[in-house]
Amino acid sequence: MSYVSAEEALQAVQSGQRLFIHGSASTPVYMLHALAQQKDRLQEVEMVSVSMYGDVELDKPEYYPNFKFNSLFVSASVRNAVKEGRADYVPVFLSEIPELFKRGILPIDVAIVQVSPPDVHGYCSLGPSVDVARSAVNTAKKVIAQVNPKVPRTHGDGMIHISQLHSMTWKETPLQEGKFAEKVGKEELEIGKIIAGLIEDRSTLQMGIGSIPDAVLRALGNHKDLGIHTEMFSDGIIDLVEKGVVNNRYKAIHPNKTVSSFVLGSQKLYDYINDNPSFAILDVDYVNEASVIKRNDRVVAINSAIEVDITGQVCADSIGTQQFSGVGGQMDFMRGAALSKDGKPIIALTSRTKKGVPRIVPTLKPGANVVTTRAHVHYVVTEYGVAMLFGKNLRQRANALTQIAHPDDREALDKACFERFGPEFYPVKG
Repeated sequence: MSYVSAEEALQAVQSGQRLFIHGSASTPVYMLHALAQQKDRLQEVEMVSVSMYGDVELDKPEYYPNFKFNSLFVSASVRNAVKEGRADYVPVFLSEIPELFKRGILPIDVAIVQVSPPDVHGYCSLGPSVDVARSAVNTAKKVIAQVNPKVPRTHGDGMIHISQLHSMTWKETPLQEGKFAEKVGKEELEIGKIIAGLIEDRSTLQMGIGSIPDAVLRALGNHKDLGIHTEMFSDGIIDLVEKGVVNNRYKAIHPNKTVSSFVLGSQKLYDYINDNPSFAILDVDYVNEASVIKRNDRVVAINSAIEVDITGQVCADSIGTQQFSGVGGQMDFMRGAALSKDGKPIIALTSRTKKGVPRIVPTLKPGANVVTTRAHVHYVVTEYGVAMLFGKNLRQRANALTQIAHPDDREALDKACFERFGPEFYPVKG
């Protein structure tokens, strides 16, 4: 198959179709800008995607309603469009997104992906972002690929033969990067140290996205024989792999391999995973399946939250009614870790936002979404300590969470607890 221009390749897109757009590091920004140039011939094109990074162009008001995002995870690239009603959001577990494609609930007409150049056998790689793209490619009626030599060739489920591609465009562009280390402050570092104290040697780790997981990784330098089975990882893993702290030796499944569904970080990280057989980048419907996760012992799942109420309800994807991110894989791994022998599902958050807004609160904001239920929460960690909620009643939970709230917020929380639970409110014993 020969290469064609982006303009020619995108002629396959027709009005009224549903497109899948590759996400995270592999967001095909070049192809999206080329698609924007075809606005005049296209109407009512729906685009589904998970996290997208970079200037995707089509989220701007001038392209609506010709193009509309129906996002499966609201990232910064489409957040304003969702807020202003020019885009929609589908609440769904990351592990179940492939089912939307396979069962024809969201059938894909055209998948637009970014891949590595084909090898001598004609196979390209989905590179750092296999996640839901694997199922999208398998089920799409047509697949358009931007072939980019910057895309690393990863081992696992990301192989696509050129015979599966409707058309290919050759264009070298930088991959999208996530620079979480730059956002690590003193509170995150303290949380990282506290969580590191909860992690035993030979544990298997899952880290969500953001600065706190990076801070945890920084604090693990003296641990031994850790494994990784996670939906994503970033640069913080490199140092631990090179030191031998992460060696995956004692994992029950995929021993000696770091398992993930996507990778998001710097170009250094993308170079590190290129043709590296110690990393397996696999389909998310396998990686995030709780029955798979629990097969490893001592799974420690570390996920963040926007706010937590005094009973342990976790809002992780909205600020009140405003959609901020998505359900993602938090519940997949919170449940998987809970089912794992000696597993530890952890919700980690700073006690206050950068603007000083409390994050442990009497009640969630009106309209806030519960991503992880209070029945699923075991550990909550802030820079002030650990609240172990599993097996605790409502009064005990409220007391434990108050103790790890910001000191200036505790009096108001105590008052709210008294008003809610009455004079029988009592401190945690034991």
